[in-house]
Amino acid sequence: MDLKNYIRNVPDFPKPGILFRDITPLLSEPRAFRYAIDRFAEHFRGSEPTAILAAESRGFIFAAPLAMALNAAFIPVRKPGKLPGRTRQFKYDLEYGTDSLEIHIDAINADSRVLLIDDLLATGGTIEACVKLAEQSGATVLGCGFLVELTFLNGRERLRDYDVMSLISYDGED
Repeated sequence: MDLKNYIRNVPDFPKPGILFRDITPLLSEPRAFRYAIDRFAEHFRGSEPTAILAAESRGFIFAAPLAMALNAAFIPVRKPGKLPGRTRQFKYDLEYGTDSLEIHIDAINADSRVLLIDDLLATGGTIEACVKLAEQSGATVLGCGFLVELTFLNGRERLRDYDVMSLISYDGED
């Protein structure tokens, strides 16, 4: 199945000059959605993860069913103030300013073997922050999976020490 057939191109969103890759057609087609989850599971099953981490919010869409398929915990990574209880925070730089992400302090530990899943790999800043959060918790990061990768933004370079896979790649305006 060619998953690119289920991605809608939306020009000039969210601002002029940006070509947005809309995943909602894939999500509305159960066969395509299941195929994507099955490909992730097939690729990562042998690494025997104990937890699947994803940053809000679109990463949750893929991480939760993958966690079920791999019999692993699903761990949400959220923006500050969204998780109840004690959290661990990681601040990271953006092009203009900073941002931060949080995880429950007891969500993972040194015995955890984690995968990080997101809908899109662009510059890699958010997923790199998730990797740092996992490593600060003592967890072993097994790999990172993405539905879509924008290869021309070189986000994979930030993740070069990990098993990185994407189901769909775009080299530019293709």
